[in-house]
Formats: sequence, C-alpha cells, structure tokens
Amino acid sequence: MPKRPSREAAEKIFTDAFTEYADAIFRHCSFKLFDRALAHDITQEAFMKTWVCIERGDEFENLRAFLYRVADNLIIDYIRKKKSVSLDALQEQGFDPGMDDQTAEQSLEMQRAMAALHKLEEPYRTTIAQRYVEGLSVTEIAELTDEPPNTVSVRLHRGLDQLRSHLRHA
Repeated sequence: MPKRPSREAAEKIFTDAFTEYADAIFRHCSFKLFDRALAHDITQEAFMKTWVCIERGDEFENLRAFLYRVADNLIIDYIRKKKSVSLDALQEQGFDPGMDDQTAEQSLEMQRAMAALHKLEEPYRTTIAQRYVEGLSVTEIAELTDEPPNTVSVRLHRGLDQLRSHLRHA
C-alpha cells in the first residue's frame, strides 16, 4: 500500500500540477466537447479525482498523462450518458451577428477547419489536436500516448493529408 504524503506535500503536488496543466486540460476538453462550460466542469472534476489519488498516496509515472486520461474518461462517460443535442445548444454555437466582417470570416474559417478536423479518423484527429490546438511537441504527445515518437510523426503526417483532403472537398 502506498505511503500517504503529508497534507502539505499533497497540496504542493496538486497545486503545481494545477498551475502547470489546468489550461492545457481545459483546452483539450473544450476541443473535444465544443462547450466551454462543460469543459470547465470536466476539467474541474478531473483535478478533483486527481486530488483524491494524490492525497491517497498513489504514485504517478507521469502526472500530466494521468490528468489527460482522467479527462478523456470523463468525456467518454459524459458522451455515453448524453441522449441528444438540443436545437438551442446548436444555435448557441452559431454565428454572432455582432461580429465585424473580418471576425465573422475568421470564425467561419475556424468552424470549417474544426468540422474537417472532426471528420478525421482516430487517432489522427486527437494527434493533430494535441500538436496544433494544444501546442504539444511530438515527444510530449508520444509520452502522453505511450507511443514511439516516430508513430506520432507518421500520424501527424497522415492526419494532415486527410485534413487537407477534407478541406479541399468541403
């Protein structure tokens, strides 16, 4: 049974992890869910579950990878429970008539790119999102996914080819 850390040590581990990874976990959740409030809730729940593990004395080979896995599992649980998307929720993500022309055009381009990205097969979609949305390096992605860096590079290359194809035909 792992030795439980002191309260101060557990708080330091947790605080350091939150400071370093909270924004990245939130972006990851936002990207997968397209709902900022829900992404915030799942990020918070992921850190709460991680706190329980830290306080219990669980040891982590890679705390960052653990946080991503917890967040992904929470997202999967949410999606499984979700019955349907309401029309109101879809309208909330739509065009804002208060935007100027350039902002509106950028928003439409971003929506087009995100729609194309979501058409990609897994694991290409996640790998591209980790690299270009979350800003992780190939080495960091390899570490998070327990894959060799070469595999990650190949996924990026093939995923970008698929993405270009989807954008050309959109």
